[in-house]
Amino acid sequence: MTTPGSDLRVTRRLVIPDAELSERFSRSSGPGGQGVNTTSSRVELSFDVARSTAVPDDLRQRLLARLGHRLAGGVLTIAAGEHREQRRNRQAARERLVTVLREAAAPPPRKRRPTKPTRGAKERRLAAKKRRGDVKRGRSGRYDE
Repeated sequence: MTTPGSDLRVTRRLVIPDAELSERFSRSSGPGGQGVNTTSSRVELSFDVARSTAVPDDLRQRLLARLGHRLAGGVLTIAAGEHREQRRNRQAARERLVTVLREAAAPPPRKRRPTKPTRGAKERRLAAKKRRGDVKRGRSGRYDE
C-alpha cells in the first residue's frame, strides 16, 4: 500500500522519489452532498517520465514507448476522485500510478518458438475431418460410397 509522503516503489529498479510527483486538487463530482461544492477532494497526480532522474535510461525508452498514448509532453497524469476524502483519493491515485508504471515496465514476453505438428497430431486431425465428413454425408440422404 502506498501512502502520500513516501517514495513509490514500482519495481526493484524503479523507485520514484516523492519530490518527482506533483499533485493538483480540484472539486470532485459524485457523492458528498453539499460538501462536494466546498472541498477539493479530487486529485491529479503527475509524473514526468521523460525527465525523471529515477528512471534508468533503458527503462525510460520502454515506458515512453508503451505509455505514449497516455503521455502529454512526457508527463503521465492519473486522476482520482471516486472517494469523498482527499487522503483516500491521493492514495488511490498513487496505487493507480504504480499499477500503470509496473505494467509498462514489464519486460516484453519471450518470442514464440515455431513448432510443427507431430505425425500423430496430423493423423488425428485428418481422421476427425473424415468422421465429420461422414456425418455430413449421412445427413444428405444419399447412401452411396
